[in-house]
Amino acid sequence: MKARAFSYVRPVTIAEAIDAFAAAGGEASYIAGGQSLVPALALRLQAPECLIDIAHVEALRGIERQGGRLRLGALTRHVDAHDDPLIARYAPLLHLAAPHVAHPAIRNRGTLGGSVALADPASEFPAMMLAMGAEMEIAGPEGTRRVPADAFFQGVYETAIEPGELLVAFHIPVAGPHHRCAFDELARRRGDYALVGCGVMLAMPGDVVEDARIAFLSVGPTPVRARAAEVALLGSRLDEAAIRTAQTALAEDLDPTDEAHVPATMRLHLARVLLGRLLGGLGAAT
Repeated sequence: MKARAFSYVRPVTIAEAIDAFAAAGGEASYIAGGQSLVPALALRLQAPECLIDIAHVEALRGIERQGGRLRLGALTRHVDAHDDPLIARYAPLLHLAAPHVAHPAIRNRGTLGGSVALADPASEFPAMMLAMGAEMEIAGPEGTRRVPADAFFQGVYETAIEPGELLVAFHIPVAGPHHRCAFDELARRRGDYALVGCGVMLAMPGDVVEDARIAFLSVGPTPVRARAAEVALLGSRLDEAAIRTAQTALAEDLDPTDEAHVPATMRLHLARVLLGRLLGGLGAAT
């Protein structure tokens, strides 16, 4: 199959992009890296009348620290998440997750904005935005607003972005020297969608956990915060007992569905194994 015929617009400002969407009567799609949209167009899973190419909107670019937050433009590429020194220093979960995203050719073109806006529950970057407590900056006809990651992901491929709105940037609390971060995923082959993935961000000024944020991917219709496991770690040292308690608490956090090749019980077991590995590694490093 091939994509249906469509018109093409290439705005250079956010306002022009939003106006182009309105002019198309809502029958439009924004495109930047195109690593998810182009295959969907080819299969006619999506068939917009107009493509709005936002790759030349300079306001969607840039990586800079703004006080206690790191601002990432939505056009920041997957490869930048791995290579940029500011991201590696202040948003280390993105840096750690980036090598697990698909393959180099896709990482060279794909954008963080496209990945997070698509909100694939098996994707790494949406879950890491959740783990880091990021805020999404969204522009629309009525102006600009910010939505915290905890409220952004609303269902399978569903987010707080309304039709015609555009994801502009991410505002991520900077990680400090007291933070400990880890990411890993279990997949059949490198680059495949993960059976389960997890990012952990702990605040540990000493050897005791003062704050914890844990997010999983591939365990539900959206990225999932493991809140019970987080609470189980508070005030504890990362010893075997604390780790086992956090692993057990995952039964309260995760409710995966049965699939043909991955039963729910297997996915929950893998999530416990993965969390144990990540916490064990962080405990050994303190």
